[in-house]
Amino acid sequence: MQKQSAIKDKRIEREQGDVNTTPNRRKYWERNLSQKAKQWFDEDLKYFLHQSLSTPVLNVLSRADGIYIQDLDGKKYIDMHGNGVHNAGFNNPAVIQAVKKQLDEGMTFCPRRYTNMPAIKLAKKLAEITPDGLCRSLFCPGGSEAIEMALMLAKQVTGRYKTISFWDSFHGAGFGAASIGGEEHFSGGFGPMVPGAFHVEFPNYYRNPWGFTSAEEVDGECLRQIELILKRETEMAAIIGEPISATPVVASKQYWEGVKHLCEQYGCLLIFDEIIEGFGRTGKMFACEHFVTPDVLVLGKSLGGGLAPFAGIVTHDKYNICQHRSIGHYTHEKNALCSAAALAEIEYIEAHELYDHAANLGSYCLERLNQLKENHPLIGHVAGLGLHIGIDLVSNSKTKERAVDEAEIIMFKCLEKGLSAKTIEGNVLTLRPALIITQDEMDRAIDIIDEAIGEVEQGKKY
Repeated sequence: MQKQSAIKDKRIEREQGDVNTTPNRRKYWERNLSQKAKQWFDEDLKYFLHQSLSTPVLNVLSRADGIYIQDLDGKKYIDMHGNGVHNAGFNNPAVIQAVKKQLDEGMTFCPRRYTNMPAIKLAKKLAEITPDGLCRSLFCPGGSEAIEMALMLAKQVTGRYKTISFWDSFHGAGFGAASIGGEEHFSGGFGPMVPGAFHVEFPNYYRNPWGFTSAEEVDGECLRQIELILKRETEMAAIIGEPISATPVVASKQYWEGVKHLCEQYGCLLIFDEIIEGFGRTGKMFACEHFVTPDVLVLGKSLGGGLAPFAGIVTHDKYNICQHRSIGHYTHEKNALCSAAALAEIEYIEAHELYDHAANLGSYCLERLNQLKENHPLIGHVAGLGLHIGIDLVSNSKTKERAVDEAEIIMFKCLEKGLSAKTIEGNVLTLRPALIITQDEMDRAIDIIDEAIGEVEQGKKY
């Protein structure tokens, strides 16, 4: 009975994204999968474990290039999701060239207990470009593992084990990462998770549940929740969160200054998860530059250049205290191929000042989307920073009731018109394009969204 109720609970399924079990998803397959695509789709269905948010899949891709993905039939889509790996664009020529060079040189995999120049150069580069004081790195294959390393470091540094993180957050699917994550989707049905993981509310100024009308009031309540736990629970090792949520919700600088102050007051570390927000996405190289410098910065996704799975942490020299432990004992810790891809991605972002481009184009996008909001009752709120933007769709502008069904239909309509985007929390259409996208291409994307929302408002269902 518990398994059946979990499957039927659409709210749980939609926390992290659109799901693959709805009638509209089946309609999309019927309307858009060619016979060739259907054959490969069925093979995927046959050989992979099925799970929500993954198999069964949306479609079968043949190519990814720049801001676009392309299906087997040659149809191209502006990709506003990209799983966050495509900051410098899919298959960026500079990154590919760096990887080819590394392959030709014959230094790719590096066994543990050895090092190599690409890994050293990457660690040095991160020390140069991260905020002052962050200077020591540790690498691993993926974001979940990087979160685990950050948690283990905080526990070793403080000698404590408890954490505070945020409801509705996602930090990965491993036991430690899922324990601090705020979504039941990734922890339900697994029995006891890692102990000592406390959660509080993130300061959502549009959807705060207390009826507050000012950011100061919301910040105050959210900081009160954190301090209440800190006062009553000893052994607190860290507070961990995304500086800007994945939705996105942009907290105030004053809020994060308050959190940093509480960390210092109660002797715990501040960990920022910038797996999504890092490397220019928010209009600065790192999102924390808008707020405060954390004790540990967690990076991933675009760190691998869109080609290789790579992630890591960057922290302060004073936290280099684990000589007697191994908190990141990963086979590919110093993978030279991944390091070469990462370094090339960073250098490309710097050379083309993609963080400035994201800041300027992001401001333009927010202005355009807020103009659409005036014409579309379905748009309740638009939020974001840089090219990390969310459109909160509502069925009632006064009650802010989430327009979940409408959001799914809009997503599929956008797909059919050549725009791939993702919904989160059921009703928020998230826009995270490659940072190389031009204003003309962004205008085209917004025009598609405008058209799709208009059709749904006119009663044209899917």
